[in-house]
Amino acid sequence: MKENPIYSLKELLLYFLKLGTTGFGGPVALVGYMHRDLVEDQKWISEDEYKEGLALAQLAPGPLAAQLAIYLGFVHYSFLGATLIGFAFILPSFIMVVLLGIVYKLYGGLSWIQAVFYGVGAAVIGIIVMSSYKLTIKSIGKFNVISFKTNWLLWLFFVVAIVVTLVTQQEQVLLFVLAGIMYMFVKAPPKWFNGKTANSIVLLQVGFCNYDNSTLMKIAIFFAKAGAFVFGSGLAIVPFLHSGVVVENQWLTEHQFVDAVAVAMITPGPVVITVGFIGYLVAGFPGALVAAFATFLPCYLFTIALAPSFKKIAQNQSIKAFVDGITAAVVGALVGAVGVIASRSILDIPTTLIAIATIFALLYIKKIQEPYIIAASAVVGVLIKLIL
Repeated sequence: MKENPIYSLKELLLYFLKLGTTGFGGPVALVGYMHRDLVEDQKWISEDEYKEGLALAQLAPGPLAAQLAIYLGFVHYSFLGATLIGFAFILPSFIMVVLLGIVYKLYGGLSWIQAVFYGVGAAVIGIIVMSSYKLTIKSIGKFNVISFKTNWLLWLFFVVAIVVTLVTQQEQVLLFVLAGIMYMFVKAPPKWFNGKTANSIVLLQVGFCNYDNSTLMKIAIFFAKAGAFVFGSGLAIVPFLHSGVVVENQWLTEHQFVDAVAVAMITPGPVVITVGFIGYLVAGFPGALVAAFATFLPCYLFTIALAPSFKKIAQNQSIKAFVDGITAAVVGALVGAVGVIASRSILDIPTTLIAIATIFALLYIKKIQEPYIIAASAVVGVLIKLIL
């Protein structure tokens, strides 16, 4: 770390407050803004520092943009910088989703609100389908024979996760861990691994699954577990959330869950901030606060723990293989979750057409951003309900 940065912590705080307030476009766009503003324009962060942060964000669990922001805060201002930057980046979108949660609770039963989310919900399905496709290509490989032969084990994890998610309609955290361990053994067996390590991982998962207490404690445990297994993209958290929020705990209905994902699409900042909206619907403001804190805490802890010695960690092939195995299974679970959610949300011809139109728009209209699609689908939803 440099001893004399050319910017103050206050300046960096104000930048991330602004980015968290106005940064639309999802994780890929947000990390692009950080490179443009902090590396190219201001030259506060060097290219190497940025690349190290991006590599850590991709290697460790946690929403990509938030993890990179926390790392960039750490670069010159250590733990204090990481902590304050993390709050500054997440706070604006958290306030927005809580306000939207208040509006949703008060007016969600009104016909025009239902009409808006009728169209928005269908568009969200299309957006998640495209995100799943992009994540699959990025994380595993293209859909061709060469990729299937080269990465056959990752594709196997991917397909198994799809099937298991579709059949059980729940996320299987232990499956993800096992996929990571198996791929690590095949690609780069670590010298330190032994039977006791495997047993401790299994016991950890059992403890998570069996823990039961008050609603807020349940929210804290559930969202912390979800936050610890989000790799690369905020939308990777969808299968975890859907399983726990809709199926297991029945905190939200299927339509409310899709609406919650839509809220994440129309607000700036990290997509994962939808957890604040969900938490508010479940247990008011305390629920929103606990859900957001629990989701982002693993991301923060991983960053400050790995940052000081990340260069050495990044070269560890066993760790890379473990993450690759988990990622393949997580992306497969996301695809499976899309199938489960779509089967319950796309119920008629208009919503089917909206979802298909969304996919084609994302495929063929260059640089179109999700908030514009969400806005257009809301208008279409209202018009359909007026006609029908």
